[in-house]
Amino acid sequence: MFFQVYGDDAIYQFIGLVIVFLGLVLTNEFARRSKIGGITCFVILPIILTIYFIAIYICAALNQNWALTNNTYVHMNSWFHYAKLYAADLGCVGFMMLKYKWGIGKKEWFKPFPFIIVAINILIAVGSDFESAIKGYINSRDNGSRWWLSSEGVWLYGGWWNILNGLAGIIDIFCMTGWWGIYTSKDKNDMLWPDMTWLFILAYDVWNFEYTYNNLPTHSWYCGIALLLAPTFANHYWNKGGWIQNRANTLALWCMFAQVFPLFQDEGIFSVIPSIYKDGFMNKNEHPKEADPSAQGIIAALSFVINVCVICTIIKRSIIAKHDPYRKEIFVGTKDFDEAMARAEDENIEKEVIKNLEEAITSDPEAIKIESDITDEPKAIKTEE
Repeated sequence: MFFQVYGDDAIYQFIGLVIVFLGLVLTNEFARRSKIGGITCFVILPIILTIYFIAIYICAALNQNWALTNNTYVHMNSWFHYAKLYAADLGCVGFMMLKYKWGIGKKEWFKPFPFIIVAINILIAVGSDFESAIKGYINSRDNGSRWWLSSEGVWLYGGWWNILNGLAGIIDIFCMTGWWGIYTSKDKNDMLWPDMTWLFILAYDVWNFEYTYNNLPTHSWYCGIALLLAPTFANHYWNKGGWIQNRANTLALWCMFAQVFPLFQDEGIFSVIPSIYKDGFMNKNEHPKEADPSAQGIIAALSFVINVCVICTIIKRSIIAKHDPYRKEIFVGTKDFDEAMARAEDENIEKEVIKNLEEAITSDPEAIKIESDITDEPKAIKTEE
C-alpha cells in the first residue's frame, strides 16, 4: 500500500533497507561510545564535506563540467538538505558538549539546547510541508494538477495532507517536555532526556515518516523507515533515555551519506518509489499522469491524531502535577522515565533534587519553614498542618 516493493528488485530493496538500518545502528554506536568517534563523525567529517560542497558550487559557477554533472550538485541542491544536514550536525556537537560538559555544556542555561535544535529541525520540515501544499495548490489552480517538480527533479504531489502534517509537526514541538531535565549517563556515553518517553517518540516517528513520504518520496523507503527505526531500536533495547542523541547522530550521518551518494536511493536496484506514483515510475522529464494520495491522507490524519492525543496527555499530567511541563519533568514514575534515570549520573540526580527542593521552598514559603541560627546548620524542618 505504501511502497512499490515487488518484482525482481524487491529482494534488493529489502536488502538495501537492512543495510542502511544496520549501518546507522553501528555508526551511531561508534559515534556515541567515545570522544574520538564523536569528533570524527560530527566535527572532522563535516568540515571535509563542507570544503567539498563549496568546491562543487564554486567550480559549477565557473562552468566546470565535473561540478555541473556532480551527483550532489544535480540531485541534492535543495536548501532543505543542507539545512537539515547542518542543523542535525549542530545538534550532535551540542549534545556532546552537554554529555562531556565541555564549555557552555556545563551551564544550566544551556540545558534547553536539545529542545531548541529539535524544534528548529521540525520547523524546517514543517516549512517544507507547507511549501509543497502551496505549490500543489498553485499548480492545481493554474494547470489542473497538484504535481509540481522540485529543484532536484522529483515530482511532488502537494495537498491538504501537507497542511495537516505540518500542523502535527507544530504540535509535536510542544510534545517535548522537561527541557531542563538533561543528564549524562554513568558511563559518559550518552546525553539523556528521560522525559522524552515513548509517547513523544511515537508522535515524532509517525509525523516524520509522513513528512518524508510527502516531501522526499523517492528517499522515504530509507529515511522514512530505516532512519527512524535505527534510533528507536537502540533506545528500546540498550540506550534508554538516549533517543534524541541517537536520532541526531543517525540523521546527521545519513544526511552526509545521502548528500554525497544520492544515487544509492535514487536509481538502480536499491531505489524504491511510494504508491503516490500510480504510473509505476518517477521520471523528472515526464509529467505523472495519475496519482494515488490515499496513503498520504491516511498517514497525515494518523500523525495529527497521535500528536493531539500526546499533547492532551501532557496537559492532563501537568494539571494533575500542578507545574509547568516544560520547566519540570512530568513523566516521573513512568517505566520509560525511571529506566532512563537509572542510567543517569548520581551527581546529576542529586543536583536536580536540590534544585527542585529549592524551587518548592521559594514557591510556597509558608508550607516549609527552616529554622537555623546565624552560624549553625539548619536544626529542623517543620511542616505546617
